[in-house]
Amino acid sequence: MSPAPFLNRQGLYLRPDPARVVVRQFKPATEPRDLHATDKSRANHIVNRVLALDAATVASQLAEVLENFQGRHRNLLQIFEARADEMEDALTAHASFTREQRRLVGAYFLHEYSFEAAALFNPSIVAHLDQSGAPAGGRRFILSLRAVGEGHVSSLTFRSGCIAADGSVSIDPTARLASIPKVTSRISGPDGDEVELIFGPDEDISERVIFPVTDLQSNGVEDARFVEFDDDGDRIYYATYTAYSGRAIRSELLQTRDFLSFRMSPLRGDAASNKGMALFPRRIDGRYAMIARQDNENLYLLYSDDLYSWNGGVAILKPRFPWEFVQIGNCGSPIEIDEGWLLLTHGVGPVRKYSIGAVLLDKSNPSRVIASAREPLIKPEPSEREGYVPNVVYTCGAMRHEDQIILPYAVADTFSSFATIRIAALMASMQGR
Repeated sequence: MSPAPFLNRQGLYLRPDPARVVVRQFKPATEPRDLHATDKSRANHIVNRVLALDAATVASQLAEVLENFQGRHRNLLQIFEARADEMEDALTAHASFTREQRRLVGAYFLHEYSFEAAALFNPSIVAHLDQSGAPAGGRRFILSLRAVGEGHVSSLTFRSGCIAADGSVSIDPTARLASIPKVTSRISGPDGDEVELIFGPDEDISERVIFPVTDLQSNGVEDARFVEFDDDGDRIYYATYTAYSGRAIRSELLQTRDFLSFRMSPLRGDAASNKGMALFPRRIDGRYAMIARQDNENLYLLYSDDLYSWNGGVAILKPRFPWEFVQIGNCGSPIEIDEGWLLLTHGVGPVRKYSIGAVLLDKSNPSRVIASAREPLIKPEPSEREGYVPNVVYTCGAMRHEDQIILPYAVADTFSSFATIRIAALMASMQGR
């Protein structure tokens, strides 16, 4: 049992499912990255072999592909055509194509990817934009999760669910299919690409998977910290996340109003070269505010007049207790409660053991720490410590509902679960600084 009497662990687990797949670009290893055609490239060899088939064989091969894969994906023929369109530069070196040949060529340059085969973890949670159907006294929510598949590539996936009046949490059934969005705009800049994405309106939220779409993200979109931002009465969902290229990390920002269309933008400034940034849910004294970790050890408070530019900051939290002596970091955006800003933190202790803690910041001056939990709210239990990365519990964001905090958290960087926290009891347990 947890040592925190105010915390209730839910018997609900979200585990990775290798049966959930999307189709992604396949690029033969020796072809140029941009797929420009040359007679010697593997891409051209494959295209030439398709063009050498007679019409009947092309039709039968395409029919066989559809028979094998159509039930696993939406609009598979359109996906084949879209892949052929992406390869237009490679195809122009060849004779004209029939529609069936283009579709078959597109199929040869795609592959299925099990995006959550290895892990489903580091969740964050926000209130659902559509509260119709919410239980009496309860609330619907959207959960984001980091999914990891082959090659340790991280993507962003979603679930929806409800918190009931009695504090019990339920997750809506997960769609069998999964899909990636269409890139509708890409603008290159000195700090990286700004990209706009859109999903189909008929795709359930649990179908939507956001994969890396820029070079700076090529190995992962990691640890999204979602927050419902109050922009003078206008509701916008933001998420800070870590873009990982396989060599370097940086912080970027995701924006959406409907969880159908998204904008991914790079952040500027010296703070953006680190990970673990979390945006406050509203402006403070007219300025944006962020919790960040500049030095891999302490937590900083940053202000900015520009949502996309972050510099400097002042250290407000340093490791204090044995369970956080190695480093501390934030576990999502601060949550506004009557007493101040509740900031969930993570601490790293002996044997690289990650635990989740909490501090209370002054509402008008968040640089002032009012109180803190001397002991972790959640730490790895003997029954929940084994996995891809042992001895870790972690979250990327919780949500307030009435007198409770709804806390999704990951176990051992492998699967996710939930806990609920009574705010009054938590406040009573925290000690002043």
